[in-house]
Order: sequence, then C-alpha cells, then structure tokens
Amino acid sequence: MKVLYIVSYLLFCLSTTGKTASVEYVKKFYPTGILKSEGWIKGSDKIRYWKFYYPIGTLMKKGHYRNNTKEGYWYFYSKNGVLEKEGHFIDGNMEHWWLFYDDRGTIDHKCQLTKGVKDGYCLRYENEKLISAEKYKKGEKVNEWYDFYSFKKDNDLSKLR
Repeated sequence: MKVLYIVSYLLFCLSTTGKTASVEYVKKFYPTGILKSEGWIKGSDKIRYWKFYYPIGTLMKKGHYRNNTKEGYWYFYSKNGVLEKEGHFIDGNMEHWWLFYDDRGTIDHKCQLTKGVKDGYCLRYENEKLISAEKYKKGEKVNEWYDFYSFKKDNDLSKLR
C-alpha cells in the first residue's frame, strides 16, 4: 500500500510540475530608460503588488492584481505626486467607498460605487468640511442635501461606513 501511495504521489508531482508557471518580479522601462512599471507576474498574468510610473518618473498608481485583474485597494496619483483618488477594486470594478482629492491633496468628495457607477451616497467637502450630500441609485441622482441637519434627519448615518 505504501509503495502505491508513493508512486501515485510521484506521478502527481510530475504531472503538475510542467503545468505551473513560475512567479517572477519584473520591471518595464520607457524608451528613455525611466521605470514604467514593476510587479509580479505568473506566466503572462499580473499578480500581487504592482506600481506604475509616469514618463517623468513619478508614481502614477499602485495596487494589487489577481489573474491580470485589479483587486483590492488602489491609489492613483497626479504627475506631480499628489494623491488623486483611492479605493477598492473587486473583479476589476471600482466598488464600495472611493475618495477623490483636489490638486492640493485634500479630500474633495467620496462616493459609494458599484461596478464603477455611483450607487449610494456621494459626500462633497470644502476645506475638509462636508458641504453637500447626494444619493444615487445605479448612477441616477435620487436626492440631494445642502445642510447636515436635513441630511441626518432623512438618512441612517450607519450606512455611511
């Protein structure tokens, strides 16, 4: 019985060895020699953590891939290095809360998204203070508020998490 188990295990190992691609860390460069991207690949698919750069060398975006698809939390930057937006990807789609920043890097608005479409609340800020709120259903605006008291009265604030 032990011999049969060992032979079966060896056959399994031999049959799967040729089918798995190796995982490699790669760097790609612009023709100027400036780093364009860096991250992990398995076969031809992007996996794990990646960074992308503008031709001037500043960070453009960073986040994770699973089987060549954006997955998890991502950050996006302007050419001058200021954070522009950040949020979650699920199966390559923008999902849940996304934060959007102005050109100084302070929050401008944040929105709940489903498959990249506004679906829930969008909160707008000025000088880091809430100035208005909107509610969307599958990309269509269904309501808007310009004062916190009426917004609070009309909504369950626990849904803002």
